[in-house]
Amino acid sequence: MTVRHISSGPSAAVSQAAASGRALDDGSGRTLFKGRQTKAAIVDAALGLASQIGLEGLSIGALAEVTGMSKSGVFAHFGAREELQISVIREYHDRFESEVFYPALSRARGLPRLQTLFDNWMQRTSTEIDSGCIYISGAVEFDDRPGAVRDALASSVNTWQNALQRCVAQAQEEKQLTDAADPLQVAFEIHGLILALHYEARFLRNPGAAERARKGFSDIVARNQP
Repeated sequence: MTVRHISSGPSAAVSQAAASGRALDDGSGRTLFKGRQTKAAIVDAALGLASQIGLEGLSIGALAEVTGMSKSGVFAHFGAREELQISVIREYHDRFESEVFYPALSRARGLPRLQTLFDNWMQRTSTEIDSGCIYISGAVEFDDRPGAVRDALASSVNTWQNALQRCVAQAQEEKQLTDAADPLQVAFEIHGLILALHYEARFLRNPGAAERARKGFSDIVARNQP
């Protein structure tokens, strides 16, 4: 089971940047390595910026100002704002899966793994109350705007949703959830808890939102057990 989907390969713009780095390489690989380090640093800064102002707020100029680089220097690594936005989505997805998904794979299939996925998701959400969630803010920005950025964002979210549904199905296979349970519905309700938590805690600043989300998860599980 894997949640990696949108980061299966570099885009044409990134490939051209890599090829350019190889052309300038002195034979030791140091030039290309330095170029990758620089690009990783730019993406890290862009992710921090997007968490504050959204994906739509990202621009080559704004990122150049934040990083202290020239616009041409930033442009050389991405080529266009759209590629920059997609790179940020990929980076967010990589961090999400490393913090939420992969640690849960060490737990037994079924409810132990599902519980750990939710706990990890809650932990990550707690750190995003102040900074915001790219999945949520990006959906607001690009829900009605077709294009490569929306596709990358939707692919990332759908991949995670599919992994969550498979985890519910595995709990059914282990006879820990009833066969009558609908994995799509259970995953939908769990996702709804996280969305409600963001709204209650980040926007309304209501205390106890995290506890209500945890209780909601327990209720979902209890309602679908044999």
